[in-house]
Amino acid sequence: MIRSMRRERRFVTALFIGPALAIYLIFFIFPAIQALWTSLYDWRGFTEDATFVGLKNFSEMSRDNQFWASLGNTLGIVFFGGLAVFALAFVFTALLDSHFKGRKFFRAVIFMPNVIAPVALATLWGFIYNPRFGLLNSFARALGLEDLAITTWMAPDTIYWSVMVALVWIYVGFYTVLLMAGVDKIPQEMFEAAQIEGASGFQIFTRVTIPMIWDVIAVGVVLWGITALKMFEFLYAISGILPPRELWTVSIYLYVMGFGKRDPIFRLGYATAIGVALLLVVIVFIILVRRLLRREALEF
Repeated sequence: MIRSMRRERRFVTALFIGPALAIYLIFFIFPAIQALWTSLYDWRGFTEDATFVGLKNFSEMSRDNQFWASLGNTLGIVFFGGLAVFALAFVFTALLDSHFKGRKFFRAVIFMPNVIAPVALATLWGFIYNPRFGLLNSFARALGLEDLAITTWMAPDTIYWSVMVALVWIYVGFYTVLLMAGVDKIPQEMFEAAQIEGASGFQIFTRVTIPMIWDVIAVGVVLWGITALKMFEFLYAISGILPPRELWTVSIYLYVMGFGKRDPIFRLGYATAIGVALLLVVIVFIILVRRLLRREALEF
């Protein structure tokens, strides 16, 4: 009887998990293994002539200054962009945490950029940063700030930080809503008890709210890291035909080596090796973040 129940339980488990596992293996694991295999070849991608070179692509990558510069730009978005996004997300969470009329409206407004296509957002910010008739320079000119009004925001020496501001504006709403969803699950009695004990609003936020949503914060950091490490669409769309090298991330460099530029390079083997390296960076990042942000679960 017990064996029959166990057998039936295994069958039901396999019945529910099987399709999802099959899809995961076919569309995720198999392409990853195939990419790893392709990275070992010198291949243009459009012919059957592929020369096995072993780890030569990875060896070349270790000496490729442009790859390391692109990785530095990517990690800059992860670190500096992440600091700005979460700092503002915490501020907005604290401000919107109080129960006032219009709270849901402000949530929707701050989340709005996340439902708009990245190309449309790139067009918007391209207009804002336009040096001749852009919104930013026109506003500075109206205030009499002539030195600021002649700034070329999309110049090679300023484009990276200009785009960083745009990325923070886009993503801060998503992480604010994520944090606020965690706050909504905290029993109201805990806040009332802290207020009775004489805690200030800042103390309640730092000593009650943040510890109680620590698991949500950890998930948010992981999501931001994955998003930032593979950042491509907005960065590519905001700068025209091809972004300047100062804005290249690993994803853009991968695209350039595989398909990009007006005179295509078509080094699909090397581009795949870059993709494999990016996958390893993502895995290492997730492991580090999960270890650094690991805490005992709080029950309430």
